[in-house]
Amino acid sequence: MLNSLRQHWLSNVRADVLSAIVVALALIPEAIAFSIIAGVDPKVGLYASFAIAVITAFAGGRPAMISAATGAMALLMITLVKEHGLQYLLAATLLCGVLQIVFGLLKLGELMRFVSRSVVTGFVNALAILIFLAQLPELINVTWHVYAMTAAGLGIIYLLPLLTKAVPSPLVCILVLTAIAVYFGIDVRTVSDMGELPDSLPIFLWPEVPLTFETLQIIFPYSLALALVGLLESLMTATIVDDLTDTNSNKNRECVGQGVANIGSGLLGGMAGCAMIGQSMINVKSGGRTRLSTLLAGLLLLCFAVFLGDWVGLIPMAALVAVMIMVSISTFNWQSVKDMRTNPKSSSIVMLATVAVVVYSHNLALGVFVGVLLSALFFANKIGQLLAIETAVSADGQCRRYTVTGQVFFTSAEQFVQSFAFSETLPKVLIDLTHAHFWDITAVSSLDKVVLKLRRLGIAVEVIGLNAASATLVDKFAIHNKPEAIDRLLHH
Repeated sequence: MLNSLRQHWLSNVRADVLSAIVVALALIPEAIAFSIIAGVDPKVGLYASFAIAVITAFAGGRPAMISAATGAMALLMITLVKEHGLQYLLAATLLCGVLQIVFGLLKLGELMRFVSRSVVTGFVNALAILIFLAQLPELINVTWHVYAMTAAGLGIIYLLPLLTKAVPSPLVCILVLTAIAVYFGIDVRTVSDMGELPDSLPIFLWPEVPLTFETLQIIFPYSLALALVGLLESLMTATIVDDLTDTNSNKNRECVGQGVANIGSGLLGGMAGCAMIGQSMINVKSGGRTRLSTLLAGLLLLCFAVFLGDWVGLIPMAALVAVMIMVSISTFNWQSVKDMRTNPKSSSIVMLATVAVVVYSHNLALGVFVGVLLSALFFANKIGQLLAIETAVSADGQCRRYTVTGQVFFTSAEQFVQSFAFSETLPKVLIDLTHAHFWDITAVSSLDKVVLKLRRLGIAVEVIGLNAASATLVDKFAIHNKPEAIDRLLHH
């Protein structure tokens, strides 16, 4: 118990505290911005970020990962809020949490093993691009002061670690630029310009919606979309943090933890959220490693927003833009660009397609879906090509032997059929499947076609060498070894 407490909470206290401060300060304008996107009051996003971060610190499966209100989730809420209002959003958030818990109990986290490395790389690169693009509005149609402060911020972030790593350079960047802006009275956009910060703590808030089937019909499609997108982004982010920290995480626990967190968010007047790759990168790059960093990030966010709102509101957006540009640069996998020259073309296509779809649609789920689909198609095509059929005639010239080597399934089934010579009139054909494996009913059907077509030509056919798994499949679904096989095939 004590060892677990020390490992997961108290093994990195100083770095966790400092990184949490940076994350909390960077979270405030993002939470406000996502609230505006969703069409709700800024406090909805801030309360959500507080609740989700604090709860996932205890219930989540990935230490040091930051979960809060996100843009991907906010985009899914726009129509619901516009047509039905905040209360229905809170109800949808609660249902989203319940669905995520169910998905976690069903071991949905195990599906991450079907996501290829190329898709993960594409996902990371796409998010890096989106993070950078999200900063551009703060750099367009502004005075030279903004550019100067952003450049100065980047200088502090990248040069300070050369002198000392005692304090996270993003935190120093925020503090120094805020002090300069206040001291010299520089007129630049600040956090307070993003929206009004809350002046009170969140309270328990049950959604004021009728508990009817009609309500369920309204919120269920949104809740399901929120649950799936939220889990997808959370699991992908967990995988990335795993790689960055050389540690493993419990993906199924993360699913349940995200669900519990969203229920907590909905009950405190917050919107649904999920893991944030940008903030998680800030946390990890600033030294955060344990659950303490996630807990403190949520608590400090609330304290800063509610009790120190006047001071936090003075932070120039240029400072936060500099931090997020750093996150964008460090998130992008630059090695993947070099590897495109040596990697298989299929891997590069999958990576580029994932990036293109995510950046174009701003839909993370759609990009990952396209990437996984392309990966599956390329894999199936590659394996389907690993089929070889050798043929030889017996010494007496009475039997032709076909030796099949490789995998027979839906992509290679046609090649299997076309490898047989149906124009020959030899009395017997021997099909040797010792080195072959049949995977699906399409493969079995192709064997049926070959055997029955040869038999119709008056040729005796013998099938030998089926392994146990293939034999079970053939025995169950094949018709060539059953009565009236030809008639059944014709009517199939």
